[in-house]
This record gives sequence, structure tokens and C-alpha cells, in this order.
Amino acid sequence: MGTTASAAPQSFTSSRREKGIILHGNGMATDRPSPSNSSPQMVSFLNSKAKTIITNKVAPVFITYNCRVEFQMHDDLLPANYTVGRVSDTMPEHYLVLGEYFIVQDVDSRTDVLNTTGSYGAPNFRKAQGDSPIYGMGQPSLNGFNQVLQRLQRAGHEEIIFFCVREEPVVFLRGEQDFVSYTPRRKENLHENLHDLRELTPEHLELTIRKELCDFAKLSQNAFCVYNDIEVEHFKDEPHIVSILSEEDIHVTEEVYKRALFALPSYRYYRLPLPMEGAPLEETFDAFISVLRETSSLAPHRDPCRPLPCLLFSCHVGVGRTNLGMILGALAMHHLKGAPKQAMSERTQDRPEFQIIKMLTTRLPEGQQILEEVNTAIALCSEMHNIKESIYENKKKLLGIGEDYQIQGNSTKRYFLQRTLQSLECYFYLIVFNAYLHEQYPLVFAMNFSQWMCSNAWIYRLLAAIDLSELSAPAALITRGTRILVASEYLAPDILSTAKEMKVSNFRRVPKMAVYGMTQPGSEALSAVLSYLTEQRKHAHLLWVNLQEELVVEGNGQVFIPREPNCLEKPIRVCTQNPHQLQELERTLAEEILRSEQWLEVMLEQERQMRMFKSCHTLQEIFMQQGSTHTGLSFRRIPLADHCAPHEEVFDELLEAMKSSLAEDPASAFVLSCHNGKDRTTTAMVITTLTLWHFNGFPDVVEELIVSIPDAKYTKGEFEVVMQIVRLLPQGHQMKREVDMALDVVSETMTPMHYHLREIIICAYRQIKAAKTEQESQVLRLKSLQYLERYIYLILFNTYLHLEKKDSWRRPFSTWMYQVAARAGVFVILNQLGFSESDKPKDMSLASLRCRWRQHPAHTLPVRGELI
Repeated sequence: MGTTASAAPQSFTSSRREKGIILHGNGMATDRPSPSNSSPQMVSFLNSKAKTIITNKVAPVFITYNCRVEFQMHDDLLPANYTVGRVSDTMPEHYLVLGEYFIVQDVDSRTDVLNTTGSYGAPNFRKAQGDSPIYGMGQPSLNGFNQVLQRLQRAGHEEIIFFCVREEPVVFLRGEQDFVSYTPRRKENLHENLHDLRELTPEHLELTIRKELCDFAKLSQNAFCVYNDIEVEHFKDEPHIVSILSEEDIHVTEEVYKRALFALPSYRYYRLPLPMEGAPLEETFDAFISVLRETSSLAPHRDPCRPLPCLLFSCHVGVGRTNLGMILGALAMHHLKGAPKQAMSERTQDRPEFQIIKMLTTRLPEGQQILEEVNTAIALCSEMHNIKESIYENKKKLLGIGEDYQIQGNSTKRYFLQRTLQSLECYFYLIVFNAYLHEQYPLVFAMNFSQWMCSNAWIYRLLAAIDLSELSAPAALITRGTRILVASEYLAPDILSTAKEMKVSNFRRVPKMAVYGMTQPGSEALSAVLSYLTEQRKHAHLLWVNLQEELVVEGNGQVFIPREPNCLEKPIRVCTQNPHQLQELERTLAEEILRSEQWLEVMLEQERQMRMFKSCHTLQEIFMQQGSTHTGLSFRRIPLADHCAPHEEVFDELLEAMKSSLAEDPASAFVLSCHNGKDRTTTAMVITTLTLWHFNGFPDVVEELIVSIPDAKYTKGEFEVVMQIVRLLPQGHQMKREVDMALDVVSETMTPMHYHLREIIICAYRQIKAAKTEQESQVLRLKSLQYLERYIYLILFNTYLHLEKKDSWRRPFSTWMYQVAARAGVFVILNQLGFSESDKPKDMSLASLRCRWRQHPAHTLPVRGELI
């Protein structure tokens, strides 16, 4: 590439370049943007480096003054795609990593509560109580980490296993003879680390940040702005300028921690990202188990003469996540060497256990022992943080808030309830993990934790009911005006136009069957419906099932449901499958309304009004009143969540109720009702129809018509995940075909509603594209997945009815699901539920049982009760 170097420095920008024109080596001129007109920093950088500049078709070629270095500046360094910002209006503007984040030094002297940085090399360095070699610490520098390893070696630890439990990306910048940790932070909260970055691994993000920092430095004369002390007033002396000449001035976490492998053959390093709040994901537990599985000194049949390895955990400050990692290590050590005798008798404080923990330990084999072992492990690692105590501390703060108030647009009560639930969930998972270790440690982890959880999916059902606060919500919320009563006419438009004739909305009957569905009627309408069924339809025995999981009362002859004034459409779910609890809450509410003797605001079909209630009854009471007139009437309350697949126990209760009713009278009629006679009622009508077909015989199968509409297979329910289940089940195609026939038969009764339990799946999924916000998109995605899961559960229930019919269904559906279907891999499929035909990986956040069964509400309702 022939050229002559001029003797004097030449300016990179010529008159022609100032107009944005590049002169190529072939003499052609174009208007293609060049580095020179992209930024003043680039111009300064190039002028300082180059003696001669040669243009060509690829990129400008620069030759330095000493004529020894020749290099090209390519377009990937252009700042066009980079973002600049400033912390405040008085601060300088500079480049932001990953398009939005500031780089902040994340450890300072205030972090080190235990004052161990000088002596051990890391803040808050400590050992767990007892004789197990378990250590924890905050984030060290490069030299500090080497010092920690030296101290552990001098303490006699030959084998060291180090876990970095940070989920956020960390980079180490060259300082004074050391490399110090920095993390990206948001402008809105420079004190908070990034979290929930599930799309990309922290290792990938660290490499991206390092590349950007090098680019930014090249654009800014080898300098970049960082923040070392964000606690000082008005960011005095900030930002600091760091010099970055090459990638060697920046280390990523892997470089800081892995290079010790070459000096210490018995040292190992793992990145085990733990969440800042809540319990780790199942995949994280799997990663920890894989370490135990591949470490011979942690194997169940290890050489007892060989010392245990040293387990070292580190997060940012060395408190929350480090503490959680240490507890996991302590539980694993316990299964190798037994529980420490001194700690077994130690208890944090004698506090009552939460209801969800009692329910869990009751169902787990040796549940009380498992619980005590977890409490012991927590006590051993509680020098800086006690996970169990944090539950009660957050609950105490929650109870201390009288009237709720907003901070930055968020409910304070909701914030502390969320913190309490997250701590409780973490405690819950520690107990579950210890139960897993009890079973799988002797088997050398034949199943990983994710597989084991799928085989014990009832745990996810239990976890979904972790928030029991609504059970303690006072009935006086209605009489104080905090909540209002909403008439069923407002919530249940009479789409089928049956109110005039039948006195109740959306009344319908499955053709040729004694199965009926409708909105829940009041006393007068109930009497009219029962008269019609007994006198005109000649049904001597009736089983009436109400499916509502929210509270329902009848006041002055009209059915009302409590709602929040600002969220009238949102049901207030009471997380219980126990009908007696619902009935007791309704009785208390009815008594409170009558006792108050005051005018209460209610929402009627068209408007809000004030009403004085002279009578108020529960559902149980209004059905008992009809018992004297209609002796063949039986009433059952079986709570069912809207839009969702029924819990396994719901199928059990419906089937048992039907078996009892049919045993008394084979010609029994079945009536199903909910708040609008639509979603839950239709689901229960399909279950009832399938069950009756198994008792009385299936109708003739109608030959399937060829459907020539777009995506016809989805309208027919032939989603990939459904067909995967069908292929798994005995005579799976027949099982699905019979369910489809029941869905079609029930749907015929409600054509004006345009509601078909199968066809609504694809309808809901298609609406996601039209969502205006991410929250709306997530709500629609959840709903479509719940519809899909409900369809699969109906196919599974029909399979159960076929296979267990020979034993008269003595084994409940819930037991069959966990003993038979789970072993066949059904819950593994449901744990990755999605529309694989079109879903992208980022759309799979609701695919897991854990996430989907917790139900993310469209609107977050105010907190009215307390955790039990």
C-alpha cells in the first residue's frame, strides 16, 4: 500500500470531508458517513494517532508518526448506536453501557460491617458456626480474592470450591496496583444492582460491557467516566475518570476467579446466580446439585478420612445471597456428616409458623424433622442475616402500616407484603430442597431438582396459595366503605336473554342431558328455577354446585359480590379450596352488614346507589331455605378459579358429588353456576357431561368435517403441546376426540356468547399482538396458556375416567395425576407449556408451573388482610 508520510502533522478533516464526503482510493467520492464527521472525540483521537491517512473502500487506513503501526478504523466504532447521558443536569454527559446504565463502584468501606477487608481481603468475610467448612464474603478486588485464597490455604483447606452468586454483570477496572469491581446501575436507582436479567447470562453481558468500555475509551481519548462514591452530597468529585488503553485494563468475573485454577489444582469456581429477592429458580438448584454430584469429596459414599472441601460463597455485600448459598451448603454438609448437635436445640425465636409452612411439612415425609434441619442450618449461617427472621420483620412492618400510602406511585403495603412473601417463598424452597436431599442424596441424585419437583407438582399447587392474606380481611371493609357490593346483574350481562323467562341470566341446558348452567340466582330466581326443573322437567333429585371462589351474599333478595371500588371487574380471590372457610367468611360478612344498620354504597346494573339492607343471607342459607320445598335438592360449594384449569381436587370433588348423587338417583340432574354463568360454569358442565357419558354411554361419534379456514388445526385444538400429550396417552386421539365432542355439545347451548373452551385458546393468543403495553401482553399470554392448560386437563381427566373405571374410580384423580401421569412425564410437558409453533424464547417466562400457577393478576389489588 504505497504512500509517502508527510513530515508535519496533518489534519484529518479536509474541506471535502467536512461536507460528509469520503474520497476513496479510486478517486470516487460518496456521501457515506465517515468517522471524522461522527463525533469530535473521534476526530481528536484520530488526529492524535495518525500521521498519514489513506482512504479506501473498506475503511480509512492510519499510519502513526513513528511509521511502525498501520491500522484501520472500522464502522463498528462509530458512536451512532451508542447512548449518552448524565446523572443530573449539573453533571457531565458521557457514554452509557448497554444503552442506559452508569458504571458504579459497588464496594466501599461502608459495606464492610465486619471490618474484614484488611485482614482477610474481602468485606464481611466469615465462617458458618459449627465445624463445617462453609464461608461467606462480600465482593473482593482481584488482590483481595487472592488474599482470601491464601488465608483459606493457611487454615488447612486443601480443596476449595468457590461460588460467585451474583446474577448481575460485574467488571473489574484497573486501579492502583489492583482491579476493583464495578457494576452497571440505572439512573433511577444508582444504589441498586440489576436483577432479573434472564435473557442473557451475566458472563455474556460482562463481555459486551467490556467491549463497549473499550470503544467508549477510544472515542474519548482513552478515558471513561465512572462513579466511585454515590453517597456523597450532590455527587461531589464525581464522576471519576479512569484510563482504558486496551481490554487488558478490564477484567470480567471469569478472569478474576478462574485463573486461580492454574496455581491451585484443587480449587474450582462456579457462577451460581441467586436472586436478590425470593427463591432461586429450579435450574439454579440443578446447577448446585451438579456440583455436588461431580465432587467426589461430597458424594454420599465418600472416604470418611478425607476432609470435606471448603465451600466459599460471595455476592455483592456478602449478606442476603451469600447467606442463602451458605445455607444450601450447610444442608448438603448435614447429609454427609449429620446435624451439629449443639445447633439442633437452637431456635431463632419461638414464633408461630405460617399456615403455608404447616401445610407443606404436613404433606412431606418426615416433614417436622426436615423443618428443624432447615432451621438449624439457618441458625448456623445467621451471623449477618437470618432468612426466617426477615419474614417476621417484614410482616411486622406490614402490620405497622395503618392507612396505605403511595411511594413513587407504588403501594407501601403491597411493597412490604411482596417482601414478606419473597422471604417466605425462600424459606419454603429451603424446606422443599432439604426434602429433596433426604430422598435423592442416598440415590446419588438420580433425579435433578427440576425433575423431582415435576414429580411432586402438588408443591407448586401449594406454593400458589402462599398469599392467604384475604382470609383475614375484615368484613367491616364493606361497612366502612373501603369495598363495595356489586350486583350480579352488573357482572353478568344476560347474553342468552333468559332472565325474562327463567328469572336468571344465561340459563341453558346440554342437549338430551340433565345438565344445566346459569348465573348464580337469588332466592326468588332460585325458587323459579327449581320449580321449572322439578315440575316441568320432572327432576326428582338435583345436585346444585356453585363454583365461585369469591365471597357471595344475598341482600334484599339480590345477589352481591364484594369488590374494590376502582377495580369492579377484578374478582377478589380467596385462596382456599375449603368451602367451609368460604361459608364462614360469608356468614361473618352477612352479620356485619345487618349489624351496621347503615346505608351502604352498592353497584347495580346501571348505576351506583345507597342501600339499607333489611335481610342478608349466605349462599348456604338460601339453598337451605329451599330444602323444605324441594326435598331432592343438594347443594355443594366447589371453588374454581376463573380462566384456569381446575385444580386436581376440583375434579375429585365434582366426581365424588356426582357419584353420590347418581347412587341415590340415576336420573339426577346437575346444575352448575358461577358469577356470570360463563367460564367456570362451562368448564364444570363439560366435566359433568364427560362423567355422565362414562356412566350412561357415549353418544355416536359424528364424522369429522373438513374445515377449510385459516389455522383450522388450532381451532380444532391441534397445538403441538396438545398432540404431544395425545401421543403419550393410551388411545390419546380417542381421549381428545371425546373431549372435543363434549366441548362442542356444551358450546351449542351458548352460541350467542361466542364462547367455546377450545376455540378461545387461539383467539386469546392472537390478541397478544394487538396489546398496547407489555403488561397487557403478559396478561393475554397468561390467559391463553391457562386456556390451553385447561383443555389439556380435560383430556387428562377423560383418560383417567377410562383407565380407572374398572375400579369405580376409587383412586382420586389428584392421586392418579401424581402417581401415574407424573411418572409418564405429563408435568414435565406442562412445566414448559407454550405455543411452540410461534413462541420465541423470550415469550416462555410463563411456561413453568411455578410461574403460571401463581397467577399474575391484571390489576394488583390493595392489601386488606394479613399473612396467616
